[in-house]
Amino acid sequence: MRGSATDPTSAPGNRHTRKAAGAVAAAALLLPLLGAAPSQGAADPATDSAGALQRAFATASTEYHVPQSVLLAVSYLQSRWDTHAGAPSVAGGYGPMHLTDAHTALASVPHHSEGTEDARGDDARAALLPDTKTPAESALPARLETLPKAAELTGIPAGELRTDPAANVAGGAALLAAAQRDLGEPLSADPADWYGAVARFSGADDAATAASYANDVYDVLRTGEERTTDAAQRVTLAARPDLSANTAQLQRAGLRNRSADGTECPTSVSCEWIPAPYEEFGDNDYGNHDLGDRPASQSIKYIVIHDTEGAWDGVLNLIKDPTYVSWNYTIRSTDGLIAQHVKTNDVAWHAGNWYVNAKSVGIEHEGFLASPDAWYTEAMYRSSAKLVKYLATEYDIPLDRQHILGHDTVPGPTTSTIPGMHTDPGPYWDWRHYFELLGHPFTRTAHKTSGLVTILPDYEVNQPSYTGCTKAGEPCAPHGSSEVRLYSDHDTNSPLIKDVGRGKAPTIDVNDLSSRVSTGQQYAVADRWGDWTAIWYLGQKAWFQNPEEQPTAVPASGFVVTPKDGLASVPVYGRAYPEKAAYPAGVPAQSVSPLPYKLPANQKYVVGDEVPGEYYYAVTYTTDSHRVVVGKDLYYEIQYGHRVEFVRAADVKVEPAVG
Repeated sequence: MRGSATDPTSAPGNRHTRKAAGAVAAAALLLPLLGAAPSQGAADPATDSAGALQRAFATASTEYHVPQSVLLAVSYLQSRWDTHAGAPSVAGGYGPMHLTDAHTALASVPHHSEGTEDARGDDARAALLPDTKTPAESALPARLETLPKAAELTGIPAGELRTDPAANVAGGAALLAAAQRDLGEPLSADPADWYGAVARFSGADDAATAASYANDVYDVLRTGEERTTDAAQRVTLAARPDLSANTAQLQRAGLRNRSADGTECPTSVSCEWIPAPYEEFGDNDYGNHDLGDRPASQSIKYIVIHDTEGAWDGVLNLIKDPTYVSWNYTIRSTDGLIAQHVKTNDVAWHAGNWYVNAKSVGIEHEGFLASPDAWYTEAMYRSSAKLVKYLATEYDIPLDRQHILGHDTVPGPTTSTIPGMHTDPGPYWDWRHYFELLGHPFTRTAHKTSGLVTILPDYEVNQPSYTGCTKAGEPCAPHGSSEVRLYSDHDTNSPLIKDVGRGKAPTIDVNDLSSRVSTGQQYAVADRWGDWTAIWYLGQKAWFQNPEEQPTAVPASGFVVTPKDGLASVPVYGRAYPEKAAYPAGVPAQSVSPLPYKLPANQKYVVGDEVPGEYYYAVTYTTDSHRVVVGKDLYYEIQYGHRVEFVRAADVKVEPAVG
């Protein structure tokens, strides 16, 4: 939900005069403040309207004596220089500098208390459907109230700081300059001298998180960046590969030391241990996860990306409730702080599919699926990517969309569960950028006549229409998206692809996954027609627009499965469970129940891992009865629709994709 952007303390049009900028001669001594220069061939920001934001950084740099490059790098880590049309982030942050005014923006909607999805997803136990309200926010920390402070420092009304990008940049510059003065440091022209102020700007109250944030800012300074923003502003930050920061300044920042004891995180991020309770209560009930012995007892094959549908403090209160559900990690929006709740060797209840839970790590990100401009910060994306790379290395998990799953791509384990499965992180999660940060960007890997494609739209340009972000049936605000819409013919007036598992007609609602494919997913090509490409999807031929001048998919190479010769179709499963004969005495056999989907003859689907049927029996608080059951039947994971599914290896043949 989006809060009011009205400033209750300032009358419209009543702008206060900014504080004095200092003597012109003094400013001249500080110039040139190392910053940004347009690349060769780029328009001159001094005269080009698309360079207004670049000029705003230069102006604020001069006015507040902060190196332009530092302003640019901090802003990039906060927002990638986007303005989001004045809408707040999930943390109540506004504008390119992500100045926070959380009183105007925070919302609280519990992630796992909505819909009918059983987060545990184990039908050997009664469904776990918690009906818990997100606890009220405690007193707001300073990191969520930087915009009022910027208003005080600059004399610019809060409403203007929210909506005017140039004013927002000035507010960020004033905060950085104030932090520099508080540290007793000069307003130096050298970006190396601003490490402590950058760390303080993060709003973190501990040294480790502030240092992690500052290190990311200085990585941006070293590598440089260049992009066109959501407001069509071209912004450039020149690279300084040899820049070395004065990290000793952090010792004088007055920040507390946070203990990372017990956490499983890379050293390049800030991590704290906030444990989820493993407690027994009620009539043989317990929560809120299961103890395990992974990877010794069973492999970890997946990482599941979620959003919290709630703000940081309330979500952390929920994870401490033994009657609620659990996940392994939560990542904070403002500065990328990671909290770990469940050890990776234990099994958290988060994905709605017990097979996936038993073989995955779940990561929640502070955010809201249906609020396209309650945006994710670059700090959170980068912190998440570092954590995922660390886990992928630790557990030998491939960095692709068959193993790095969104909650929205986890299959319903049984037919009855399909309609209630969750749909986060949704169409506004930037998978393309995320995999670039993971060091595994999606690229073209085959000739244009290849029999496979990787979905790869330009996130900013790709803006399919959605409804239901604020009210059912009402249009969502135009916004970049990772997803591409599917039609039953090569015509946007043709019907949308129907998902028979949902049992209702498809819509363009933001939570309706029936007729959508997502960046990085791969599908077998079924046909082509002009600027349209057809793929095999949910047992149907599904069409999407794919013009050569602005492609939404690129050719790929790989392998596919198709039914063995003589079979008209084969069943599709939502979990890879063992055959009945594999279960030992004392462990009830779980049904191997097909979904209402078929893989018809002559259709092809991209294949992932071959896996044995496996079931983790853990229905008691004490672990003496826990068992990992492994069968002889083998399965293939496939990209069947928007979600992944499974087929029995005995039913299909694997072959290379050809055009």
